[in-house]
Amino acid sequence: MPETNGSCHCGPGYDTPLAAMEYGPREKILYTVCIQPDLTKPDYLATIDVDPSSPNYSNVIHRLKMPYVKDELHHFGWNTCSSCHGDSSKKRDKLVLPALGSDRIYIIDVANPKAPTIFKVLEPEAMQSLGVGTPHTTHCLPSGEVMISTMGNYPQGDGLGEFVLIDNSSWQVTGLWTNGEQAKFGYDFWYQPYWDIMVSSEWGAPKSFKKGCIPEENMDPKLTGRSLNFYSWKDRKLLQTINLGLDGVAPLEIRFLHDPKASEGFVGCALNANIFRFYRKSDGAWSADKVIDIPAKKLDGENNPEIQGMISDILISLDDRFLYFSCWLHGDVRQYDISDTSNPKLTAQVFLGGKIYKDGPLKVVHDTELKEQPEALYLKEKRIHGGPQMLQLSLDGKRLYVTTSLYSPWDKQIYPELAKNGSVMMKLDIDPVNGGMVLDKDFLVDFGNEPDGPVLAHETRYPGGDCTSEIWLAK
Repeated sequence: MPETNGSCHCGPGYDTPLAAMEYGPREKILYTVCIQPDLTKPDYLATIDVDPSSPNYSNVIHRLKMPYVKDELHHFGWNTCSSCHGDSSKKRDKLVLPALGSDRIYIIDVANPKAPTIFKVLEPEAMQSLGVGTPHTTHCLPSGEVMISTMGNYPQGDGLGEFVLIDNSSWQVTGLWTNGEQAKFGYDFWYQPYWDIMVSSEWGAPKSFKKGCIPEENMDPKLTGRSLNFYSWKDRKLLQTINLGLDGVAPLEIRFLHDPKASEGFVGCALNANIFRFYRKSDGAWSADKVIDIPAKKLDGENNPEIQGMISDILISLDDRFLYFSCWLHGDVRQYDISDTSNPKLTAQVFLGGKIYKDGPLKVVHDTELKEQPEALYLKEKRIHGGPQMLQLSLDGKRLYVTTSLYSPWDKQIYPELAKNGSVMMKLDIDPVNGGMVLDKDFLVDFGNEPDGPVLAHETRYPGGDCTSEIWLAK
């Protein structure tokens, strides 16, 4: 049945973000990438049943294994989305899975939503022949193309922010997107054609972060980014770079407001746990201000004097009312009311693991936010290891799904128990009117009991699109 906004049967997705929120069906299955800590086994795409009326509720019902090992599946997206809603010739029927480790791109057919199949594999040479590698974010474009951000040059592995274009009819790589100067680093991106702008964020040089989390390299501006890059969408040219300074090291997930005429958004900066608001000024230039600062927690050890939150994912509800983000090290998920975008207000906070739990190896001696360390989390009798990482919000804004794996080399180093016991998916029930979040203690997807051993679950998508894959065009 074609996706609809309640008033017409047009192209894929929904007419507006509010139409998706009002008319979008409740999700019944999820797609989640699962990464093998055992490098002799392949990663896979898991299909998860989240229909409360189903006997398979909160279970993996299908596993699509990749044909190779050491892919490191990470973020993924659709062949087409709401940016093509007005084109009835377009159909949302393929997932695009870039592999962070191998530079492969898998095209997945979801004609049978509960049992996807591999449609085509673009081998690493398709991207590497253009001098780039380490693909990250996938977005479909209004043109009918797919664009994937890349983070490094090939084969050196130095930082480089570029974008690979793929024709979504022939499924061939057609070239690079940028005309002229390229960004120093790459990671995530979001486009807003109404203002002729695209904005991208920065992680670091693949030759650095692929080795693991190395504190001195994380703070080295030659190896780790701290800027936002603004491009002319029409001309594909880099117009402006904003250096966010020490408060903005490793700006990762970046989100415009969903309103297609909005001229502002937010980015989560991982290393020092800050949220910046970026916005267009009256003269047409762009600016960025820090609007949320998560304070570090002071520890009693000399070798580890403090622990930062490490903001690892953010998203915005479709009505642009709430901002959500996860602090992977502190272990909490936060909800902020962003009705006043320059002054977000904390409305809820839930701890789902992390490093600072009570009776753990780290003793917090000074905390400006908490009176005592949170308890270790047990859910359905399982000890939850790791911290909350990737987030996905239901279209209606009432359910927030949370997985706990960040990136396997970092997981193994920072949370070695994750690789041993596998990650999990949890669910928070949301009050989208007044604000608030409550952990659903009856929901748990345990990836520690998978047939081929424990795996690390990362990003999640819904068959009908979601808050982080859909982009709308202004009418």
